[in-house]
Amino acid sequence: MSYSLNSNNIENGGIRQMRHTYKHTIVSIVGIVIITILWKLPVQSAHGASLAQSVLPGARAIIDAAAYPSLQTALDALPDEGGVVHLPPGVFEINQPLIISGSDVLLKGAGTATHIKNINTNGKPALILRHPDGGKNRKSSLWRICLTDFRLTGNEKSGPGVYARYINEIFIDGLTVSYHGGDGITLDFCYEDPRVCNSLITYNKGTGLNIIGCHDIVVSANQFEENNDALRCIDAFNLCMTGNNLDDHLGHGVVIENTYGSVVSGNMIEECNGAAVILDRDCYGITLSANVIAHDAGGGILLRDAHGCTVSANTFTVMGSDALYIGPDSGRITVTGNNFSDSYIGGVKKVIRRTGDRAARGMVLEGTTDITIVGNLFSSVRPKALSLKGKPSRRVIFSNNVLTDVESDHRKLVDSLVKDNLEPEKK
Repeated sequence: MSYSLNSNNIENGGIRQMRHTYKHTIVSIVGIVIITILWKLPVQSAHGASLAQSVLPGARAIIDAAAYPSLQTALDALPDEGGVVHLPPGVFEINQPLIISGSDVLLKGAGTATHIKNINTNGKPALILRHPDGGKNRKSSLWRICLTDFRLTGNEKSGPGVYARYINEIFIDGLTVSYHGGDGITLDFCYEDPRVCNSLITYNKGTGLNIIGCHDIVVSANQFEENNDALRCIDAFNLCMTGNNLDDHLGHGVVIENTYGSVVSGNMIEECNGAAVILDRDCYGITLSANVIAHDAGGGILLRDAHGCTVSANTFTVMGSDALYIGPDSGRITVTGNNFSDSYIGGVKKVIRRTGDRAARGMVLEGTTDITIVGNLFSSVRPKALSLKGKPSRRVIFSNNVLTDVESDHRKLVDSLVKDNLEPEKK
């Protein structure tokens, strides 16, 4: 058989070859795309956790809770070495506590669009963080659990929002904790370095943040409103409470007991039915500084049992009871650079709040010793700038203070140094 080689045959053969090459190229491209997509899709680990395909050694679980039948099963899917649980947006009702019982866990939501709602009415918490043995003691501590970016609510008969026991280096950031029948957050012997920041803690029947037996504590940039007490720090060490806003509490603002070496600074504490700050039961080495303490019905700073403490640069305005009280179980206190005042603003108006606010209170000493009161301003406070009660207070320095539109008992101090004060002119 013979073939004639002409231009038509060459052309047809070239076209066939081009078509074959084109099809092969398309198939190759599609294959590459499919392989790339499959490579990037999540796969299931032995624990049921969603893992991004990765060549990175040591990568841990990333769990999408939306892929599980319940939030607890998603938490249970965490491997022993820890990982991340992502909570989707939505309202998730629970009637039993969610439990985290491992270390190195991040529980992260989608902001307040993620709402965990505790409908339990038997006093149970919404979220429990503790060792599988129940957190018997410090030997069964967990480490490094972080809660962030979700909303947690309860009801009048539920327990705390978050109950954490023996969790070292716990970090709570950007959490909204509201309407619980117990505390908003309880940190129960979370000894090493607990941190609560940038959170909203409101309308809880117990204490907003209840700190028990903790050490090196940071509480910063939170908002507390209408809890019973805002914060309690009991049997603890080294609280650093800065830059928080506390408003409208049914009880007290800050209660600190049996705690050493702490600072409460730069906070706004307003309109508590109780006192703004209480130091009691063997507190020592604590600084209360640069706070605005306003319109608290039960008093400002009450030093019931405190030694070696400093009260400086605070503004006490329109206090319903004693702005600063130092009792017989307290002593060795420095009081300097504070302003005790009513709502006077000068000019024609003079005061801008209701008549009852003119009962703004001053400072009280009751049977205390070794007190320095220097460089303060007392203006238009009642009944007196300094009132003396009970047994005589001794070894007091009262000097270089300014007293305006007030009466005062400072000249009645015994065994004390009283000098160089700028006092009202006698009429």
